[in-house]
Amino acid sequence: MNGVPRQWWLLVGSVAGVLLVVTAIVMTDEYDVPLIVAWAASTAQCAALPLALRNPRIATAVQLAAVLVFALGQEGAHGLWPLQPPVMLMLSAHIGLVGLRWRWQEAVVTWWATALFCIVLTMADPRGRTLDEGDTGLIIYATNSVLVLFSTIAWRQRGAVRRELAQARRDVELEQAQRALVEERNRIARELHDVVAHSMSVIHMQATSAAYRIPHIDPESRAEFGRIAAGTRATLREMRALLALLRDDGAESELRPMPDLRNLGELAESARRGGVPVTLEVSGALHDDTVGLAAYRIVQESLSNVIRHAPGAPTRVHVAVEGDELLVEVVNGLPVSPPRLIEEPGRARHGLVGMRERARLAGGVVHTGARPDGGYRVTARLPLAPSEGLA
Repeated sequence: MNGVPRQWWLLVGSVAGVLLVVTAIVMTDEYDVPLIVAWAASTAQCAALPLALRNPRIATAVQLAAVLVFALGQEGAHGLWPLQPPVMLMLSAHIGLVGLRWRWQEAVVTWWATALFCIVLTMADPRGRTLDEGDTGLIIYATNSVLVLFSTIAWRQRGAVRRELAQARRDVELEQAQRALVEERNRIARELHDVVAHSMSVIHMQATSAAYRIPHIDPESRAEFGRIAAGTRATLREMRALLALLRDDGAESELRPMPDLRNLGELAESARRGGVPVTLEVSGALHDDTVGLAAYRIVQESLSNVIRHAPGAPTRVHVAVEGDELLVEVVNGLPVSPPRLIEEPGRARHGLVGMRERARLAGGVVHTGARPDGGYRVTARLPLAPSEGLA
């Protein structure tokens, strides 16, 4: 119905029908308004209520015309005048309906129009009644109608605030979903970097050095190795561009050489500078491969956790080959000072989850847990290919 909900028409129409009967009867019996005049003016007032849903200004004009008819039709000034209780109730209901349906500025203008009209009507009454005879009705109407006006405006603003809060909650949920998407993209970027980039770098180096490593290589094979090297270089460039897009932290960070177990000494020294006494035990130089990269990242995250949660705790890093597995063990004792960082909710287990994901991608497992005498232990077992092991 032209933008007005059906429920509004049903509710306002029902209320208007009840008020029509009540107003006509009361004005005829109590205020000596002629029957025909009472029913005509009551019909106009009640018809103005649903009309206010479509055009509040025309509806206000109809209301004021009915008020004029009732005021002039009342004999004498006995009782309230110029606004009798039924008329006052109908006019207040009109103001409340305008306040609920339209902007608050429209409701305020409607109230001022009705108040000024009633004051002018009282002062210019053709029957000669004075303002003193009508001041009681004007005061009662002004007080009640202002309360109705403020109540409806407050109710409407409450609904607007609730809608804004609901929209804000949807925005927050959308932002959280986007943040989760960005975090997932960063995780994918890390895995791409750790797995694909290393393998492609190895292929590139092997293809580039093949002409020097293989004696008496024929020109056709040399050209084929050159094409393989060129293809891997192009793939690495495309992958770095993709990683820069996913991580959005600049591509320069992706251009550094990938660390492996040969960099454990630098990692341990970095932890020592952070205040953690680290003892490093490596049972030989290990091959540079994806398993070595995973082991390096596990040690790196473990030492970061020690620095963060157990400052100054003596720590032992043990890396060795046991059969066909690479054993990585990081054990720390009790901290010598309280942690400097406060644990953030929702962040406590991300490092452990990352270590388990890296071990799983390498085909291994990670076990973590507190030690009986205090401290913490991280143990990873990563399977080695038959050709891998000590150099």
